Amino acid sequence: MKTLAAEIHRTQEMKDRKNVEGLEVVKEAISAFPQLNGDTSDDNGVPVTPATPGEANSPLPAYAQNAAPEIKLEIEYLLDLALKKGIGPALAESAKSPYFVQDAFHDALAGRLYPELQKRGVLK
Repeated sequence: MKTLAAEIHRTQEMKDRKNVEGLEVVKEAISAFPQLNGDTSDDNGVPVTPATPGEANSPLPAYAQNAAPEIKLEIEYLLDLALKKGIGPALAESAKSPYFVQDAFHDALAGRLYPELQKRGVLK
């Protein structure tokens, strides 16, 4: 999480990204994550945030809700991998997937991380 927070701050400080805020900053930081200098610390996992009663039970983005079952399973597998082994290994595994799966995984991961990053004060 520390590495992702540092990447978020770096993304926010880039001149051409000054107007990028919120969830978009998290998405860009996740996209840049594999290019970091191989964070091997145990602090790269994604915290599990319980769903609130009003939220949908699916962690998938809205555009992936009607995808083929095997696509949805692949995205959910990647999310599970991120929760258990960390963002880096999950992103490396997602690179083997079609672009739709990669995009949906990044969006779902950003959606899961955004409230936690706000709570920790990484995002305003």
